[in-house]
Amino acid sequence: MNVNEIKKELSDLRKKIKYHSKKYYDDDSPEISDFEFDSLMNRLKEIEKNFPEFITKNSPTQIVGGNALRTAGKIFPHDVKMLSLQDVFSKDDVENFCEDVLKKIPDAEFVVEEKIDGLSLALKYRDGNFFQAITRGDGLQGEDVTENAKVISDVVQKISPVKYFEIRGEVYITKKNFEKVNERQKNLNLKIFANPRNCAAGTLRQLNSKIVAERNLSMFVFNLQKIDGEKIISHTDAYEFMKKNRIKIIENYSVCKNFSEVWAAIEKIGENRKNLDYDIDGAVVKINNFSHREILGETSKFPKWAIAFKYPPEEKETVLQKIILSVGRTGRITPTAIFSPIFLNGTKVERATLHNEDFIKNLDIRVGDTIKVFKSGEIIPKVSGVNILKRPENSFEFKFPENCPACGEKIIREKNSADFRCVNPNCPAQIENHILNFCSRNAMDIKGLGENSIPKLIEENFIKNISDIYKLKNFRAELIEKKIFGKEKATDNVLNAIEESKKNNPAKLLTGLGIFGVGIAAAKDLIKNFGGIEEISAASFEDLKNVSDIGEITANHIKNFFANEENKKLLADLKNFGVNLKSEEKNFDSVIAGKIFVVTGKLENYSREEISKKIEDFGGIVKNSVSKKTDFLIVGEDSGSKLKKAQELGTKILSESDFENLIAK
Repeated sequence: MNVNEIKKELSDLRKKIKYHSKKYYDDDSPEISDFEFDSLMNRLKEIEKNFPEFITKNSPTQIVGGNALRTAGKIFPHDVKMLSLQDVFSKDDVENFCEDVLKKIPDAEFVVEEKIDGLSLALKYRDGNFFQAITRGDGLQGEDVTENAKVISDVVQKISPVKYFEIRGEVYITKKNFEKVNERQKNLNLKIFANPRNCAAGTLRQLNSKIVAERNLSMFVFNLQKIDGEKIISHTDAYEFMKKNRIKIIENYSVCKNFSEVWAAIEKIGENRKNLDYDIDGAVVKINNFSHREILGETSKFPKWAIAFKYPPEEKETVLQKIILSVGRTGRITPTAIFSPIFLNGTKVERATLHNEDFIKNLDIRVGDTIKVFKSGEIIPKVSGVNILKRPENSFEFKFPENCPACGEKIIREKNSADFRCVNPNCPAQIENHILNFCSRNAMDIKGLGENSIPKLIEENFIKNISDIYKLKNFRAELIEKKIFGKEKATDNVLNAIEESKKNNPAKLLTGLGIFGVGIAAAKDLIKNFGGIEEISAASFEDLKNVSDIGEITANHIKNFFANEENKKLLADLKNFGVNLKSEEKNFDSVIAGKIFVVTGKLENYSREEISKKIEDFGGIVKNSVSKKTDFLIVGEDSGSKLKKAQELGTKILSESDFENLIAK
């Protein structure tokens, strides 16, 4: 690799890692598994090790994961830094760690315990009374979530009256309670949590402690951070002190003298993980004696006295019985593997997505093959490969059909894409998904129209397309008689919600139309640039492409959508029914109309939400990251990397008063 290729790969890796780190730590909604994230991080470490001259202070290898958010409460500095652990992935890595420690401290003891997959939390006590709980945040400061911690049953409110006592633990939710929470979310037509870790982290950051109490979070304590008024010399002594004070600790730990004992303890935890009622993502090896920890010290990111061994995803072989095709909302056709049932991480699995034709060809997957399946992030089944040695003589290649499996119309493979798509707007498989999308929260947000009622409405011929939703009021008596929504009151609630949706901002309508590549953010940008849906439909390809984050592919999809005769009729019908197609013309002639803003740092007079609303009220567009398209960066105290990037790009920098003067014009 030449220097430019190295720099490009470093840049790409850092961007990906920062994006996925934010999704995990700050948004509680990871898009890739821990294993996939660790692979990216290991590749970055490998390059930086070979080319140390390219290491930057903002590289993910130099930063503790996560930011201190302002969601649940104020931001507080940590009395004791809450560092992350150095991850290792092999037996050799563990052996090297143990040998390095024993060379420096021959009588060192190791403690091996489960690594709980949750949200790290510091609990503080003064004179025996619990008074504060702070999340890890960026390791130096975190969010105050004291009121939420008080309703977690495992958080002890009173202990022995020591002067000061601080402990660190992991907040999690049991698998059983996780299922209950998701069942409740489903019944209320709310977002389903992807996994227990997301659920626990999102719940702890709730502003409403009543919701926290309802979800029955749990907590294990795994470290003594600081104590004044009592002498404790080791980790295991600290555990004994905590047990006497009814503090829930990680029980399944082992005290070891050498690598062999350490590895045996790691294997034991790995074998038992499927029997646990909570998720673990590894095993922690730490030094027992606190004075020995001080000798070993720490880096800016990791303690040198502990490591986290990450278990590889559990993988099993099974026979691929068939490949089925499903048609999504946008017409995208997705192949799914149906295989002989297997158990992964304690749950039965018999299907997994195969993504697209290229994925199937690259892995050379054939019906009848013995395939390898693992669970991504302990949740989502994925196919990782084929055992060619077990390929039967009668196996055969899978080929995509020429016609849509739902409607029989011709399907096409999109240019520069691996996806096949049905372009028939009246495809029955797409209609249900189109209507579900149209009624969803990010789109028209029509309460009562969801997965339970929409299939019934289609089956009973009440609706055949989106515009038919606005005819339902004409069939009130029949809807009540057939109990599509329930009794009279429930039916009226839905019909009223449908009428109210007509007043929505047209960005929600545009999102609901299901144009490929146009989500809520893109829809807002389009409406702000053109003012309404009819104006967007008349816009040229070049004008569409000039909108922030709208590339050539999405611009093509927009043009094709509005050129379709069925879609033209749909828009005309929606307009006749009184659905709002045009944005309120409010301050869109201001000097910032259509300008892109990014906000960074702590502002004096505005919260982040308040200043974003102010910008949008005057026709501006708010983005999360600085790019070449950014017009203004508004800065407050403690501005970081965004300010540096804006300065490098020559973006105009505004203080709060500069911004207020600008909109005053």
